[in-house]
Amino acid sequence: MKVFPGDLLYSREHTWVRADNDSNLATVGITDYAQEKMGEILSIELPREDSFMERDDPFGIIESTKGVVEIVSPLSGEVISVNEEVIDDASIINTGSDTYDTGWLIVVEMKNLEELDDLIDAKEYYDFVVQELEDNDFL
Repeated sequence: MKVFPGDLLYSREHTWVRADNDSNLATVGITDYAQEKMGEILSIELPREDSFMERDDPFGIIESTKGVVEIVSPLSGEVISVNEEVIDDASIINTGSDTYDTGWLIVVEMKNLEELDDLIDAKEYYDFVVQELEDNDFL
């Protein structure tokens, strides 16, 4: 079983969030577990900078060897940065620990910091993944 970095928050849709409450900025990516379950990631479509996204709405698309999946936004806010490197070379996300480092997807200026309260910590996410595996409920 994967170990999930303890300094991040997680959604039940398998995204991670590194929040900076002082600046209202949050970096968002997909978890290594999600990448592993999707298989090799072939391409990623992400929103433009300056676009606005709402929590629980799709903000991107991942094409993998197992299919096409929408990426669901864990937060509402304005996209202020997009990781062009993962658009140009989606294999960055396929390399395990890079998923949480160079494999980030977007940086969002959060509209509502209270939405962070709906995310879960690494222990809760681990428990969620274990339950999902038992239920065989991913992809």
